[in-house]
Amino acid sequence: MIFKQLFDEKSSTYTYIVASGKGREALIIDPVIEHTYIYTDLLNDLDLRLVKVIDTHIHADHISAMAELKERTNCQTVMGEHSKSEVVNLKVKDNDKIIIDGINLEALYTPGHTDDSYCFLMNDRIFTGDTLLINGTGRTDFQNGSASEAYDSLFNKVLKLPEETLVYPAHDYKGNQFSTIGSEKKNNPRLQVNSAAEYAEIMDNLNLANPKMMDVAIPANLKGQTLKT
Repeated sequence: MIFKQLFDEKSSTYTYIVASGKGREALIIDPVIEHTYIYTDLLNDLDLRLVKVIDTHIHADHISAMAELKERTNCQTVMGEHSKSEVVNLKVKDNDKIIIDGINLEALYTPGHTDDSYCFLMNDRIFTGDTLLINGTGRTDFQNGSASEAYDSLFNKVLKLPEETLVYPAHDYKGNQFSTIGSEKKNNPRLQVNSAAEYAEIMDNLNLANPKMMDVAIPANLKGQTLKT
């Protein structure tokens, strides 16, 4: 299997390129527009054909490369059914399967960070977007976020996966590349709660500043910005 984890330093975003082998179909999860050429060069070097691009949710801290990659490769653009993106041509529901050559993903609806947040489960690993971070969780104070929905998504869905399941988030701010469900259950400070109310108390009092790119990124990601626009 080909599995590439790429990092955008400006927004601390992780992008994932996945394929079953050289010369096969590939998918990309959470791409950043500034790195489009890096993605396409890597795809060419590995003789991969990009067939699907997935965004886990409408990002507020960077502009997605989804529309640009669609224009360049004619790939399918994939998000959850709740997404308001105008560039998406395949909307998935909870438990839907995303299948390419030798790779199967399961879509899991995990609202809370935003109302359109999805995680994507692939065999021994899960791409958690901003739903579950390493030693953290996604904020719930904009884009119709909800601390109570986030608690339900985490404790009644994501954290019920086997403890050895690898966790690959959309962001990390301290250099961590991956974790496991078991490690997060044990060590993640935001998960050491006994109720949805206790979790909401934490999340509703974070008092975080808005992402610097928020006013630009959200409209661009809803409309589908390319390098030409």
